[in-house]
Amino acid sequence: MNLSSSFSHAASRITEATLDLLFPKQCYVCSRHGQFICDPCQKDLPRLRPPYCSLCAQPEKRMTRFCRHCQERPLEIDGVRAPFLMDGPLRNIVHALKYQGLRALAQPMGHLMASYYLQEELSAEVVVPVPLHPRKERERGYNQSALLARAIGNSLGLPVEAQALRRVRNTPSQARSISSEERRVNVDKAFAAEATLVEGKCILLIDDVCTTGSTLEACAIALRDAGASTVWGLTLAREA
Repeated sequence: MNLSSSFSHAASRITEATLDLLFPKQCYVCSRHGQFICDPCQKDLPRLRPPYCSLCAQPEKRMTRFCRHCQERPLEIDGVRAPFLMDGPLRNIVHALKYQGLRALAQPMGHLMASYYLQEELSAEVVVPVPLHPRKERERGYNQSALLARAIGNSLGLPVEAQALRRVRNTPSQARSISSEERRVNVDKAFAAEATLVEGKCILLIDDVCTTGSTLEACAIALRDAGASTVWGLTLAREA
C-alpha cells in the first residue's frame, strides 16, 4: 500500500469513527446500539430452508427438484438463490432499504448474502446488479441492488460491473398481484447488456427480492445474448 492509499484509508477510518461517535449505529430491528442489524437479530431473520425449487428457489411443502411453474416453463437462468424469506422483520428491512433511504442497511445485508454465496459454493467472476431505469434511479437517488452488489463484491473480492446491464424500458412496477406470465411480459426485452464487460464471464446477478424470477430471467437472457457463460441470481429475499 503506497503513502497516498495509506493516508486515504486512515482518513476513512477516522471519518467512520467520528460518525459513529456523533451518530451511533442502531439496530433497525431492535434499536440496540452498535450495528445496523445486530447479531441476535441477524440470527432471527427468516431463513429460506429446503425444500425449495432448485431452479427458482420457490419454497415447496415437499422435497422436489422443480416447482410446478419451472416444470411447466423453466426459467432461462442457471439458478436463483436467496438466504432469506421475505417475511417478518426482513420485509421491513427491504422496505427501509428500498423506499426509506436507509442505504446503510445494504452493507450488513450484503455481507450476509456474501456469506450465503460461499455456503452454497456458487462460482462467479463478476457481480452485476439488476439496474433501475435511469428515471426511476434519479427519483429514488440510488439503486438498492447496486448497493447490495457493491457490499457483496467487497466481501468476496469480486469486481462489480454496475454498467454491464441497462434497463432500456421504464417498465411498470412488478406488483405482486399480477400473474407470473404478466410479469414476464412486463420485463420482456427491458434490459440490454454490454458484451465487453460480460462476454465469457460467469455472472452473479444481484437483486433485493425474487418473487417469480421474471426480472432475473429477463436480465439473464440479456447477459447470455451478450456472451455471458453462466448467470446465477442471488437475492436478499425470496417471496413464498
